[in-house]
Amino acid sequence: MEQFRCFGAPLTNQNSIHEEIKSRSKSGKACYHSLQNPLSSNFLSTSISIKIYRTLILTVVLYGCKAWSVTLREEHRLKVFENRVLRTIFLLKRDEVTGEWRRIHNGEVYNLHSSPNIIRVIKSRRTRWAGHVEGLWEMRGANKVLVGRPEGSNYLEDLRDGKY
Repeated sequence: MEQFRCFGAPLTNQNSIHEEIKSRSKSGKACYHSLQNPLSSNFLSTSISIKIYRTLILTVVLYGCKAWSVTLREEHRLKVFENRVLRTIFLLKRDEVTGEWRRIHNGEVYNLHSSPNIIRVIKSRRTRWAGHVEGLWEMRGANKVLVGRPEGSNYLEDLRDGKY
């Protein structure tokens, strides 16, 4: 079998995380498009719109990100997605010199958005998860995989023999 879904995540025989990130981005885009009108509305403040983004859209995109090994290409795609949402929230800016409306540049978006960007959030969650797994008992399977010592013993047999 080349690909199947497990707990909503696509798994491939190549153990590629690309399909998982693609699926998460697609779900995030659907969530973003359903909330696009409220996010760009003048009735909501930007702080409320940012909270909506962080609690609804970002959680959909980053579900399961603790196990992702993100490449530069995927980092770029996630940053583009985040910029698109933040530009919707912050709308257009009026140039102070000419008085004309203009689009916000990436640097301005990140200056206006005080929270860490999507890549920093992923790295923070991965680090926190690694610390959690590292603290597990030494004989647990997740710890063995983290420190690179898979020994091939059968967990169920060891459990039955009272080793855990």
